[in-house]
Amino acid sequence: MSSIIHIETSTDICSVALSHDGLCLFNKENREGPNHARTLAPMVEEALDMADSRGLSPDAVAVSAGPGSYTGLRIGVSTAKGLCYGRNLKLVGVKTLELLCVPVLLGDCKTQDVEDFDDSFLFCPMLDARRMEVYTALYDRALNQQCDVEAKIIDESSFQDVLSQRPVVFFGNGATKCKDVIRHKNAHFIEEIVPQARYMLPLADKALMQGKTEDVAYFEPFYLKEFIAGTSTKINKVIENRE
Repeated sequence: MSSIIHIETSTDICSVALSHDGLCLFNKENREGPNHARTLAPMVEEALDMADSRGLSPDAVAVSAGPGSYTGLRIGVSTAKGLCYGRNLKLVGVKTLELLCVPVLLGDCKTQDVEDFDDSFLFCPMLDARRMEVYTALYDRALNQQCDVEAKIIDESSFQDVLSQRPVVFFGNGATKCKDVIRHKNAHFIEEIVPQARYMLPLADKALMQGKTEDVAYFEPFYLKEFIAGTSTKINKVIENRE
């Protein structure tokens, strides 16, 4: 197994964790608002001090790869790259929406009306974008992605086709504003689920074991490289159709 520094900065919450052999040895969070530029570096330094005190040499840095806050992601990724260059470490990008699913799948959080999530359930993490828009995707219990990540405007018809066939659990800081809009007997909501560095452990360990690491020089957060490109393509198609 490996020793990994985990960095999560995709929302207003900033968190850092240190894991070794799949166990969390250090975890620290700051929930006082978007001040990652001030709080992240000292938290990373504490994690490194913990590693040094245990005689551990980190093998990799795992960083939240978005979607999420533009500024937060850039700060997190820049810090992760600096660590990788300075200490010759591998870089692992962890998808933020997958990360949101981890505490739910581990059973750390439950809905009030469901005791257990069987294979029929789908999981819908939501990150708040603006107004009634969220970044979202759908996953099964094995974290297999069931649809593309998208910036979705939520209304009364959202997810109704899926909800008519199977139960869906909604969570994340974008789900709260959707609770009164998405109404269906198969819709279940969990509150207070946020991206946290300590839940990156299973995803980062799996990526390292499979050799899925990033090119430190060219790695960028998800929505900066892929989401905007996809959105631009959609906009161009709309313009072409109007012409």
